[in-house]
Amino acid sequence: MARRPLPRILSKDSAQIARTQIARSRELARTAADSATDVLHPLITVTRGLRLLAAAGGRRWADTPKDRRGPLLFFVASVVLLVALMPYGPLLAVIAVMAAAAWHGRDRTPPAPEGPDESQTQRLQALYEALVPYFSGADDPAPLYAHGGEWEKAFTVHDFDDAGRVAHLVIRYPAYFPDGEPEARARIEQLLTAKAGRSREYHFGWDEAGNQLTVTALAPLPADVPAQRFVTAPGETVLGFTDPSEVPRTLPLSYGEEQIDIPPVVWRTGIRSTEPHLLALGHPGSGTSTLLRSVVLQTLQYGDVLIVDGGGTGEYACLTGRAGVLAVECALPGALASLEWAAQETERRLVAINLARQAGDPPPADTRRPLWIVLDRPSVFAHLAAADGRKDPQALLAVPLRHGRAANVTVVVAEQFDSAETLTDAVRQHTRARVVLGPAAPEQVEAVLGAPPHTTPMAQVPPGRGYARLGSGPVHRLQVPRTPDPYDDATSDADRQAVLELLPPRGTAVEAEPADLTKPAAENAPVTADAVAAES
Repeated sequence: MARRPLPRILSKDSAQIARTQIARSRELARTAADSATDVLHPLITVTRGLRLLAAAGGRRWADTPKDRRGPLLFFVASVVLLVALMPYGPLLAVIAVMAAAAWHGRDRTPPAPEGPDESQTQRLQALYEALVPYFSGADDPAPLYAHGGEWEKAFTVHDFDDAGRVAHLVIRYPAYFPDGEPEARARIEQLLTAKAGRSREYHFGWDEAGNQLTVTALAPLPADVPAQRFVTAPGETVLGFTDPSEVPRTLPLSYGEEQIDIPPVVWRTGIRSTEPHLLALGHPGSGTSTLLRSVVLQTLQYGDVLIVDGGGTGEYACLTGRAGVLAVECALPGALASLEWAAQETERRLVAINLARQAGDPPPADTRRPLWIVLDRPSVFAHLAAADGRKDPQALLAVPLRHGRAANVTVVVAEQFDSAETLTDAVRQHTRARVVLGPAAPEQVEAVLGAPPHTTPMAQVPPGRGYARLGSGPVHRLQVPRTPDPYDDATSDADRQAVLELLPPRGTAVEAEPADLTKPAAENAPVTADAVAAES
């Protein structure tokens, strides 16, 4: 008896073919609907006109006084009888009614004006005149840019927003313009930003092969997205949100009473990560502590966290005694002890993983759980350590920074711009994921990220706004999710409740004791009530 073949499992190729067929079916359905609309357009117009005529007749009948409705009915009946007795009267009456219906049912939407209006033309002409000194040459026999010239030849595409400001512009420039020099580009970008409006951010796309510059006014990033659970895999951390054109992925988020999809900036950590550590810089009030708090709340779902707060403002007091939080240190002695334990824990993990690999066994369970070291404002501890003659706590980060990826240890450091020179070489070299928050000059952003941003800075920057770059990737605009301190009196009730819902449960009085830094991180994890019941 011949065997019947098993049903074919949907593979990646067949799934791609299925998606292609679905897209083709949707396109055919859309084309058929458009064709049907074109064919039935006269019928739709006549039907709309008949409805309007019937509504007008109903209003006329309602406005007629009751004592005059009888003579009106007699007059209408006489007209109908006269038309019925006339040769070809009914046919002519139907034709007249259809013509009146077609006239009243026509599309009365005024056509969109072709080309810019007078004010927009003046704005484009002003932009053209401002670019003449930069895009013109004395030896050019047929200059594209000249005083009093035609801007239509230089601006191939132009769009305006509802306020009459430039929203999209494609500019042609001569081939001899040095578009490969950053200084020349910066002059053009600064000029266009001043002429098009400084209150917005602009993206500049230079096409050196085609000698074209595309200027796009970017929509502001949502600054009021609350803290929430993100749909991510273990090892993925959402730093914030960016433009839809920058990343191919979106996340479903709760935005007030709506559900929206926003493109995120996802930072991947772990043994396969090429940028296992993060450095965030900003001015006071720019949102670096908010970023660290958001990262910690996401990390506590699958890892352990050691927090060292150099600011001493209690930004992380809500995490004390929570499940997965090994310690929250705000004093120099505790910070030194915790970081020394973290260095020893990293070395212990490396030895355990190496021995397991030599024996051909998988890594031990106590080395697979991620360990995060979060250090906020290390410059404060550096100053105190120098005054007391102690070791700089940043020196203890050398081992976790160099060997953290192999040991499943991640380091996150946040510092302010005025104290950035106190960061050690190990922190600068091994933090390949970079974030800059708050108002910063393009030179500062380039010095931190290693590449200049492709957008112009805003005059007024909300908290949590800045730029991010992961390794050698592109520079993204960034907006950190709103994650304030729930114990702050200035925090609204909605934000406080959103953060409190993300916090892990607290342990009992016995469980809330400080972690034993002589033991591995897995043994320091707080014991929950379910674990106690299981042991019983």
